[in-house]
Amino acid sequence: RLLVVLVDGSHWLSMREVLDGLRQKGHEIVIVAPEISLYIKPTKNFVMKMYRVPFTQEEMDRTFWRTSQDVFEEGSFLERIVKTYEGVKNTSAMFLSTCTHLLYNKELVRYLEESKFDAVFTDPVLPCGQILAEHLSVPSVVFLQQIPCGLEFEATQCPHPPSYAPRIFTELTDRMNFLQRVKNLIFDIPNYFLCDFVFQPYAKLASEFLQRDVTVLDLLRQASIWLMKLDFVLDYPRPLMPNMIMVSGVNCSHKKLTQ
Repeated sequence: RLLVVLVDGSHWLSMREVLDGLRQKGHEIVIVAPEISLYIKPTKNFVMKMYRVPFTQEEMDRTFWRTSQDVFEEGSFLERIVKTYEGVKNTSAMFLSTCTHLLYNKELVRYLEESKFDAVFTDPVLPCGQILAEHLSVPSVVFLQQIPCGLEFEATQCPHPPSYAPRIFTELTDRMNFLQRVKNLIFDIPNYFLCDFVFQPYAKLASEFLQRDVTVLDLLRQASIWLMKLDFVLDYPRPLMPNMIMVSGVNCSHKKLTQ
């Protein structure tokens, strides 16, 4: 029995394909999801447990549309950082509210406690699934491309030196001269402030829900398997730990090629 705690948007679209494969192999899959979402719809393929959230479909669509438009706008590094910050601020508030209403839905959490799941399958971009895995005392399998600030590398003790691994927005490759390495290091600094802003509320929420002090890094360290949507054909080579497995391609559209 597999409990799935997902993240909406493109994260769900790629995860859904993996779940279809697991269902065909005979696994029982239970998905918890908010009633208001972008792409998550009730389906006969899985057991869907929906819960209420305090915002409307129109509010969600407006927030995500604005954030998605900012991604494609050009500008200086500082302008892109400011826009990214604003977008993250708005979407983070919505996702945090969603997670809070899941954890404090007593009827749903009681059902999860009584269901005796074998594992939790989740996207750690938002650590709500990791909080539930810790509460239910079951192992977790995480499915992701990357977490802001490279927390996946810190959680798995995987080498991720700024001297060699290019950071987001730098447009650098894995082959850098000295000045480019310095630039890569400088571009990495704002990530720490952004990460603290995004994840600190989840640490507070987890500590209150689990009734003990925990950090997001503590939760991520409990993950058993990291399924990474990476492929060294498209991504630069980097070190990986034994429990980090590349599964690139699941987020691609499958179509028959014409002659």
